Amino acid sequence: MFGSILTIGAMLGAVTSGRIADMIGRKGAMRLSAGFCITGWLAVYFSKGAVSLDIGRFSTGYGIGVFSYVVPIFIAEIAPKNLRGGLTTLNQLMIVTGSSVAFLIGTIIPWRELALTGLVPCIFLFVGLCFIPESPRWLAKVGQNKEFQVALRKLRGKGADITQEAAEIQMYIETLQSLPKTRMLDLFKPKYIRSVMIGVALMVFQQFGGINGISFYASETFASAEQFTGLSSGKAGTIAYACVQVPITVVGAMLMDKSGRRPLIVVSATGTFLGCFMSGTSFYLKEHNLLPEWVPILAVGGVLIYVASFSIGMGAVPWVIMSEIFPINIKGVAGSLVVLVNWLGAWAVSYTFNFLMSWSSS
Repeated sequence: MFGSILTIGAMLGAVTSGRIADMIGRKGAMRLSAGFCITGWLAVYFSKGAVSLDIGRFSTGYGIGVFSYVVPIFIAEIAPKNLRGGLTTLNQLMIVTGSSVAFLIGTIIPWRELALTGLVPCIFLFVGLCFIPESPRWLAKVGQNKEFQVALRKLRGKGADITQEAAEIQMYIETLQSLPKTRMLDLFKPKYIRSVMIGVALMVFQQFGGINGISFYASETFASAEQFTGLSSGKAGTIAYACVQVPITVVGAMLMDKSGRRPLIVVSATGTFLGCFMSGTSFYLKEHNLLPEWVPILAVGGVLIYVASFSIGMGAVPWVIMSEIFPINIKGVAGSLVVLVNWLGAWAVSYTFNFLMSWSSS
């Protein structure tokens, strides 16, 4: 329950994120998210029982759910065209880097102190938002034309000519407002259903591949594979897990535009299958007392192959494809649906993984 309640909060955050970002702006939504995350981490740190732990985890999940929608939108709206793809991929890289750092720190400090480290990026974000402009596109959308010009000039530099870009943004906003407002049911019309099915299916395969089960219970998975080379599998495997993610994600970002989206998905899916097969085989051998010297090697190797394969394709590519396939007038509604499906899958996997491991680890 404790592991999966974060994803329940994230689902609620994903559902409400679009409306929040439109009502109070992108910066306002990020401030709200940071506030929920700070509250959540403090609740975990000062917890005296299971209820306060779950409340803290839920609050943090809600903040993450809003972040997962608002941050990519904000990046896409403030970045120049030639940097938009790279900065969007950089967002995924920073997520992986933060996850890896948390894994490493978690091997050397207790969980209460680890909860306090979660406050650091939230506080930095809260303060840093005071020094950056609001999204020019959102300002133009809500009719704040003067602030729109000031924000765009601040982003592009004092000497930059923003006339053409400002005109393009205004034209984009006018086109968007002239289109009929899209409802959730409109996504199932024949002209939209293909792109919606692709976006939803990618998120289903991404999450039901088991990434949240692997990441949430990595230490327990390694520890259950017994000892090897004088170190516990839990500690050594967790350190290796953290070190693998970042460089492989960098490779994936470099290959994104060179090799195309589909080859990365195919390679990534093949690798995650191989990793799962190796890990499952290791626990099958352990359960039947077969080849005990191979159990930790297969367990750690399988998880690392899985994580590396996921990082190179299935981690970032579905989000990139999602941002490219939806027509302009359904992008907001379709994006919210896809993010909701993503977090629903994350909840299902993280909630059931521990039960499945208890029932049959292989």
